[in-house]
Amino acid sequence: MPPRRIAVPGRLRLGTTPPAPLATARPSTHHRRVNIVCAESVLAGAEAFSTLGATVVLHDRAIRREHLLDADALVIRSKTRVTRELLEGTPVKFVGTATAGYDHIDAQACAELGVAWTAAPGCNATSVAEWLVAALLVWSARRNRPLAGRSMAVIGVGQVGGRVVRRAQILGLRPLLNDPPRALAEGDSSFRPLEEVLPAADFVTLHVPLTDDGPYATRGMANCRFFEQMKPGAVFINASRGEVVDEEALSLALDSAQVSDVILDVWQNEPAISPALLDRAMLGTPHIAGYSWDGKLAGTVQVYEACCRFFEVRPTWRSVEVSAGVPPPQIELAADAADLTAALREAVRAVYDIERDDAALRGAGAPPAEPMADRFERLRRHYPVRREFAASTVTWQGSLEAPAARALAALGFQVVTAQGAARPGAAT
Repeated sequence: MPPRRIAVPGRLRLGTTPPAPLATARPSTHHRRVNIVCAESVLAGAEAFSTLGATVVLHDRAIRREHLLDADALVIRSKTRVTRELLEGTPVKFVGTATAGYDHIDAQACAELGVAWTAAPGCNATSVAEWLVAALLVWSARRNRPLAGRSMAVIGVGQVGGRVVRRAQILGLRPLLNDPPRALAEGDSSFRPLEEVLPAADFVTLHVPLTDDGPYATRGMANCRFFEQMKPGAVFINASRGEVVDEEALSLALDSAQVSDVILDVWQNEPAISPALLDRAMLGTPHIAGYSWDGKLAGTVQVYEACCRFFEVRPTWRSVEVSAGVPPPQIELAADAADLTAALREAVRAVYDIERDDAALRGAGAPPAEPMADRFERLRRHYPVRREFAASTVTWQGSLEAPAARALAALGFQVVTAQGAARPGAAT
């Protein structure tokens, strides 16, 4: 039986998640061998996809059309751009990106060439939300200001934004939701327009896809008008796509103190980002918010399963057998921690030290005279293992009903006492 075509999902709108793009197929008992080209950044890609057939692993940006002349499938992450020029005249019928975003795939070209494609929606959503938690806790420490009682506008309440909302509430923030497509589709009055949430928010965080068309196109949405509407002195955060922000407008907003602090994981013109904007950012990281080991593995799993369904091959690879290579951090916290935020900061930093990523992007440990673009690429390519909170256990020297113990569990940590009592992590 020939492989079934996967329906190409519709273009994303602001804050929405893609529809399930995969046609289901009963796994065949006949193991059809598939020729696959896989980007080297796909975690466990060689192990997973070699169970389906001959798998060639190449550096992400080195993949060229000539490498695909015998390939049935192409498996990538965001550094490989899938264009008509790459695919035309090749036998490739399936493209899978082990990432939540897919603006690096030319969907129209795929449709016209008869190439099915899929992404991994939500695979790194927890990772991005935890990056934001770490950033907020650092902001609170550096500015010596509490988070509780402040408001946060969450622009785009999809897979990532929804998780951000829940974690913001755990930190005592009041979320203000903006997601026009969801508001239109669901008629939910909790979604408010930008002109209402921006003037009321102490923090503004973007979690939108990059789109170019339709009434809610996001490219350049954070422009001068956007920043003018923000509450004076608010904090601006972006971990979605660099191109949704007009960086010149952001710089003007910093000049006028309309924006007091900026925290960025994504930038225009990656990897050749603006050193001047990095200098002005409170925290800057090299597009790694979604780079947790767990999130990367989840992306591989989603694409592997999609590939198996497409080619009607029974899956045999087991992701549970993949090891991170290092044990997750184990944390001990004293019960007399009077400051809830300080306790959270200590636990979060033990798992993910965002200030280390910030320092590395600014040149800590870098070779002499390393160009910014080379540094950005190096840090992403050789990013160390970072586990999500749920992989770590916090030994709490006190009652599990204490506010800090409850908050840690709500953020996803496994909380136990020295006596063996446990409060399982509950974050989603």
